[in-house]
Amino acid sequence: MSQTGPHHNEAVQNEASVQEAIGLAPKLIYEVIRREGEEEMARPERSLIWSGIAAGVLISLSVLGEAIFRTYLPDQPSSYLIENLGYSLGFLAVILGRMQLFTENTITTVLPVMQAKSWRVFGKMMRLWGIVLAANVVGAFAVAALIVFTPAFPDAIMGAVVDLSHHATGMGTSQSFWRGIPAGVIVALIVWMLPQAEGSKFLVITGFTWLIAAGDFTHIVAGSVEMAVLIWMGDLSAATAIFGFFLPVLSGNIIGGTVIFALMAWSQVRDEIEDN
Repeated sequence: MSQTGPHHNEAVQNEASVQEAIGLAPKLIYEVIRREGEEEMARPERSLIWSGIAAGVLISLSVLGEAIFRTYLPDQPSSYLIENLGYSLGFLAVILGRMQLFTENTITTVLPVMQAKSWRVFGKMMRLWGIVLAANVVGAFAVAALIVFTPAFPDAIMGAVVDLSHHATGMGTSQSFWRGIPAGVIVALIVWMLPQAEGSKFLVITGFTWLIAAGDFTHIVAGSVEMAVLIWMGDLSAATAIFGFFLPVLSGNIIGGTVIFALMAWSQVRDEIEDN
């Protein structure tokens, strides 16, 4: 006997509502991100380069946003928490604009490698990492040149940019490395949460990137803008920039996003994936 009456239709609708309320299972989130990683690794080099340069340029909005808040907020302890909201602006532009940001790729492209366990896929991942990181840095240096060599920004804001840049790059090798690990974990967490955050992507990105700034953690691409500002100004030598800031932060972000978060993500779905 067919069950196509109003009660059956209501039951179907209720089940759909329950499934929607439950959200995506970890296995499905993993699959969404893994497929996204495969698509990214298959993109032409030219597309990756220009997308990466755009991300390097627009991530400067994080530095500028924070500098603007620092310049005009009253000098009191609570201003620090508000000031760091400006840091979210660049990440909102880059992530919602679907541009290539290196730290996002530390999870999206690693998941296909973990599943395939293939040197060929690993090579594709390393190719993408190299292209995107280089493009991000080129974009960061380009926008830093605009900041330093043109009157595009008022002196007051420039002063705040320089202060932020000295702070970001002046932590020392060990501190830069260790503070890069939480930032890598947080960016990977954002990537993991976005597939089921359809109506709240803005809040997810804003909240967690604010945490990076408020926690005084280090991010390789946003930090590259600050590093480039000081290099263009002559306040930071290339050797100090590379070995005292860039490589330690890069290592910390990779460990946080790949070794810690991606392994945790893989571990919770590994048995389900391998059983299929």
